[in-house]
Amino acid sequence: MRKILLHVMLLTLSLSASDIYATFNIEALRSANLAFYSGGIVKKVYVDVSSLVKKGEKLVELQNDDLKASLAMAQASLENAKISLKFAKKDYERQLLIKDLIDEAKFDKYLLAFEKSKVALKQAQAKLAYQQSLLERSYIFAPFDGVIVEKDVEVGDVVSGMMLRTVFKIQSVNAQKLLFEYDQKYWKSVKVGDKVTYSVNGDTTLYKGEISKVYPLANSDNRKIKAEVKAKGFIVGLFGDGTIITDTTK
Repeated sequence: MRKILLHVMLLTLSLSASDIYATFNIEALRSANLAFYSGGIVKKVYVDVSSLVKKGEKLVELQNDDLKASLAMAQASLENAKISLKFAKKDYERQLLIKDLIDEAKFDKYLLAFEKSKVALKQAQAKLAYQQSLLERSYIFAPFDGVIVEKDVEVGDVVSGMMLRTVFKIQSVNAQKLLFEYDQKYWKSVKVGDKVTYSVNGDTTLYKGEISKVYPLANSDNRKIKAEVKAKGFIVGLFGDGTIITDTTK
């Protein structure tokens, strides 16, 4: 009786689940190639290969004394515009109180001065924002927490606005993704949430994971489909193989 039950259980498992062999490469969960938006001469480099950086941390900057001076002038212009608006408003409000007692054309002059002051303030604010954006383009900041994996910039380098190049490559530190590839004939079988068991080259440990993303296309060259599994603690660039355990009753 036990043998019959065992046979039924094995038959049920073979009908409801399927193991799919797959190979994978390990990639960073997040990665980015960083370049300047504008040209100039590199003034300071704050990080090197293997540097751990936080989101928003300054990585490198171009010579930008002229941009800082322009920004200071824009800030001064904004302050002047605020003062002019303050007094134009007071003049207008005073004339408004005696509007019926003065010449209409004279009142209109105060009104016009007040409106012009409001426009001048908006223009000063826009100019300041523009100068700030120009200054920010002379820096590169880390877009997320990560580690610098490649560096191609030194103090004194000329960055050409006609040919901007990647100066840093950054990757997430602890978060990786396993990019599995499996035969396209299983395109209906593999789903998000399917379990996987896998091993990494050079490591005898058998790891477990779960499909987090299935790519919606098959590679026409090798007839493979890709799927992602999130992981931690591996070195980017390693490879391995494993098994995707699919539930055919889904």
